[in-house]
Formats: sequence, structure tokens, C-alpha cells
Amino acid sequence: MSKKAWVAIAVAVFIPLVFYAVASRYNVVMPRRYYPDTVITTIKNGKEMTDTVWHQVANLRLQNQLGEQVSLDQEEGKVFIVDFFFTHCASICPILTRNMRQLQDRLKIRNEVKRVDTTFVRFLSLTVDPAHDSVPVIKKYADHYGVNPDVWWLLTGPKKTIYDFALNELKLGLQDSVTVDSNFVHTDYVALLDKDRVVRGYYHGTDTAELGKLAEDIVFIMLEKDKKRKSIFTELKPLMIPFAIIVLGTIAGVIYFSRKQNKNEIV
Repeated sequence: MSKKAWVAIAVAVFIPLVFYAVASRYNVVMPRRYYPDTVITTIKNGKEMTDTVWHQVANLRLQNQLGEQVSLDQEEGKVFIVDFFFTHCASICPILTRNMRQLQDRLKIRNEVKRVDTTFVRFLSLTVDPAHDSVPVIKKYADHYGVNPDVWWLLTGPKKTIYDFALNELKLGLQDSVTVDSNFVHTDYVALLDKDRVVRGYYHGTDTAELGKLAEDIVFIMLEKDKKRKSIFTELKPLMIPFAIIVLGTIAGVIYFSRKQNKNEIV
């Protein structure tokens, strides 16, 4: 294995560890989870343990600005940033869309030369006036604001599907700071969903400071430990002792032969 490959592995392993060490040392608060569905209680080694099952946003299937049928399920493992708009809105929507565009531009797109892929975020903007906002209309709107379809979908479809998603899945009406009209969802709220499609935050999209906080929270979530996936150290645990013996034996051998060579040179 090449030196660059070893460096890449070291970086991949140790950056998250350093992150959590710093987060623990300075009491960094991770983005909270919203809406527990249930709490499971189990007994392990004589101790009672609880595990919260958080509300997971259901799948959504709509048409994007390119006329494609797309769904959340096809974007497995991605973080979602979700907002709501309508194309003939003259108040908050233009501000919200421009701010989202700035956030889009801050995330570098996949670089095939450097083999870097930061397309782990999917922007979703759902029209709340689908009767007016057909595919050609939202396509024109997307082009006007510089929306990149590789990372950002503007979505239209049945009004009931969109409103059920906003009110029953994202639960926008449960937020205290803004009243959401269930008959016409007109809000600058931006919702952040993690890789399990659990709501992790709400932010006012017309406030650049709050979008800055959103950008920070995305980083925290991407570095967050995946409880469903075994740690690399857990998987390698059975090999630790043999590996340690081999490493120590190699070091001892190098030291022994190095000293022997030095003695021969002196003689």
C-alpha cells in the first residue's frame, strides 16, 4: 500500500476521533433530535437501559425541476435541507432562495480529479402552490436563481402530499416562534434532517446568522458516530493482540539487528 493510501486511512480514522475529543473537552452541543416516537427499555448486565426511537421522516416522491420523479429513498445516507416556497411570492421567498443559493455554493461539488465527494447534502425546496408551480415554472425559477440540480431539487406535485409532509412529517406547526397556516404553508423555516431522516433543527432561512448555524450543524452531523455501524475498532478487536505481537516483534527485531550492526562496526 502506498504512503498516500496510509495517510488517507489515518486521516479518515483520526479526524473523527479528534473531533469528538475536542467536542467533549469544550462541551460542544450536538444538534438535538426532535419528536421521539417511543422509548424502548431493556435490561443489560442487570442494568436498566433506555433507547429512544426518534421520528423518522417518511419517504416523499415528487417531480423535480427537470421533470424527473425523485424520492428521498434514492438519496440514502444523505443529509437533507428542506424549505418551502412558491414562485410568485414577493416577500420572503426570494430572500430565502438567495440565501439557500449561497449555502449551495459554499458546498464544493464532487471533484473527480481529487476524488473528493462533498455531495452529501441534498437541498429540497417544495412549492406550496403546486397548482401554479408546474415543472416548467419551477425550472424557470431554478434557472433564475442559479439552482444546481445535482445538489438541489425544486419539487412540485399533489398539494396534499406536500402539505402532509410539511405538517405531519416535518411538523412545522409544532414550532412556537412562527405560526404555520395549515391551509397555506408560508414560512421561512428551513428544516435539517440527518442521514436517518430525523429532524435535527429548524432555522429561519431569511436570517444569514441562522443559516451559518445550519452550516455548522451539518458538519457536526456528518462527523457523528453511526450507531447502526460497527466501529472499525470493534471489528478489528479480535486481531488486536496478534497485531500487537507482530508490531512489537518487528520493533524488537529492528532494534536487535540495529544494535548488532553497530557493535560490528565498532569492532
